[in-house]
Amino acid sequence: MSFLYRIIRLSLLVIFKTFFRLEVIDSENVPEKGGAIVVTNHVSYLDPLVIGCAIKKRQPTYMARHGLFKIPLIGTFVKLFSLPVDRDKTQPSTIKDVVTRLKNGELIVMFPEGGRSKDGSLLDAKRGTGMIAALAKAIVVPALIDGTHKALPAGAKFIKLSKIRVIFGKPIEIKEEGTGKDFQEKIGNDIMEAIRRLKG
Repeated sequence: MSFLYRIIRLSLLVIFKTFFRLEVIDSENVPEKGGAIVVTNHVSYLDPLVIGCAIKKRQPTYMARHGLFKIPLIGTFVKLFSLPVDRDKTQPSTIKDVVTRLKNGELIVMFPEGGRSKDGSLLDAKRGTGMIAALAKAIVVPALIDGTHKALPAGAKFIKLSKIRVIFGKPIEIKEEGTGKDFQEKIGNDIMEAIRRLKG
């Protein structure tokens, strides 16, 4: 981890532990080295901050909505740790960049639903997640963020103090071969099913 990332993560961790009683379960399921993708549900603007706190030993790169990069102040912060992605149509250059990063041993955080769920329910995965996982043959670690939909749901203007949990599932290895749309969508569906099982 870079020094700046360590400082930011530690500061946020103190806040989430103190005010939101953050609980992290099975964080050891995140590989300590090698290319891997952490995939998690998305219900709140707090989610990227929470998942960053939950990943203890590595600095991830986030795939973030490209619109966030244009917001003053927030955009500057997002650029430090994220890659821009068009959630409606992922660009080939973005796919290539992420696959290269994974093959070079980086840890990538993705929100496969492509946007926040307004009611806290799990949505279908966008095709880009399955495409990247299939091309990179990277380890995929499903994760469930629970509680942020109460603390700061979509559309809310104020934060409520609510307990937050992050649960990491067992790593998934992409062993099947395939390149087509159906194969990539199947991987995306399998990923969301793994997250659903964590929600249980």
